[in-house]
Amino acid sequence: MTPEKLFSLANGFAMLGWLALALLTPFRRPLAIQLARWVAAITCGFYATLLIHGLAFGQGAPEGAGFTSLAGVMLLFQTPQAVLAGWAHYLAFDLFVATWEAEDAERSNVPTWALYPCFFLTLMSGPIGLLLYLSIRAFRQRR
Repeated sequence: MTPEKLFSLANGFAMLGWLALALLTPFRRPLAIQLARWVAAITCGFYATLLIHGLAFGQGAPEGAGFTSLAGVMLLFQTPQAVLAGWAHYLAFDLFVATWEAEDAERSNVPTWALYPCFFLTLMSGPIGLLLYLSIRAFRQRR
């Protein structure tokens, strides 16, 4: 299967978790969290498979590639397979962070309606969504 097809499948699959959170959180929050975490876990498995396959059967990292410089990281992502693995990493982590937000919101008295902008921003730009959630949570705890 081509990296483009795997990319499309991964995106569609991850959206199942996001839909569970968006549609079920107001009514059945524990179920929404559980379903979304299963999707995140399976996406983690997809990421692991891509990583292992790339390490075992890939051509290896280009000369100078690594995590100690921006140029080295850029070299790591020169193939569609490497970018796909990086994307799967984002899909899994952002979805898991959103499940944590949903779970923590109940304990922290953050209303469900306040989760929706956090979910959206976590989906689109992970750390900004988490920052918004943490800010709302801190504001609610001060009151």
